[in-house]
Amino acid sequence: MNFNKFTNSIRKKKEKHLKFEDRVKIENLIKANRILPKNKQITRKEMAEIIGCGVSSLYRELRRGKVILKDSAWKDYQSYSANVAQEDYDLQATSKGPELKIRDDHKFVEYVESKILEEKWSPDAIIMDLEKNGNPFDTEISTRTLYYYIENNMFLNVEITDLPRRGEMKKRKKRKVKPRQKVPFGKDITHRPKEAEERLESGHWEMDTVESGKKLGTACLLTLVERKHRSTLIFKLRAQTQKEVHRVLDNLEKQLGTEDFSNTFKTITVDNGTEFLDSETLEKSIKESSKPRTNIYYCHPYASYERGSNEQMHTLIRRFIPKD
Repeated sequence: MNFNKFTNSIRKKKEKHLKFEDRVKIENLIKANRILPKNKQITRKEMAEIIGCGVSSLYRELRRGKVILKDSAWKDYQSYSANVAQEDYDLQATSKGPELKIRDDHKFVEYVESKILEEKWSPDAIIMDLEKNGNPFDTEISTRTLYYYIENNMFLNVEITDLPRRGEMKKRKKRKVKPRQKVPFGKDITHRPKEAEERLESGHWEMDTVESGKKLGTACLLTLVERKHRSTLIFKLRAQTQKEVHRVLDNLEKQLGTEDFSNTFKTITVDNGTEFLDSETLEKSIKESSKPRTNIYYCHPYASYERGSNEQMHTLIRRFIPKD
């Protein structure tokens, strides 16, 4: 079959602007060209025919989405990214005022506002979900553009302060800091295995508690986040005490069995809170055994960044259970 006749038969009517699905096609064609022998690669003219645009438009588009990647030998090579090109297109479109798609796509606006205000989704989660499960709206924008719209008050009901980690931070009240007790027998985080430190294998966890809001009682949450895969377990405690933490770990060991518990929870990294101070008690198996069921390691005082995965999870939890 003559290639030119074939492409002419599927060539669509030229449009003023390429859509995101056209950019994805371009990205796939560029990737395919890279692994094909030179004599089997399609030319830019043939590529433009497949996409349904002019050759000059294709070259402009390739410049718009130009990215530098690395191959298996760690050498740079030039390629094309549909997402980068779409982001640039969306940002260029923001200067057009009334021509913005979002101004007429009321269903998309309502969908975004509902996801952010009612379901506590982030803009990135909204865009990723639409890309994964299909976008039923006319509007096709990137995460960066959605943030731009929100930051510039293009939504009636959503503001930047409605997003996680955005807006002005509340001024913290000055208070006296109660010194933490020193851990008498616990292992310091500097002795934690390399596999846990560099997230090389699963089974290494971070553990902490999340206090209830003010005047809501003594109950709190115990969170465990796996460092490599970010798997998360959340338990409700009756009080923020070591007895309650110990109860949860004992129940987990009963459910999993001692051997599976030890394989699942190889290490647990905690802070110096009073609910974690006796590492020997937390490490001790419900079976009468001299071998610990897990290994507890302690962060340095006031170094929450050493449990970064835990802290990120707490940020999400606080959207639903605020401190105040």
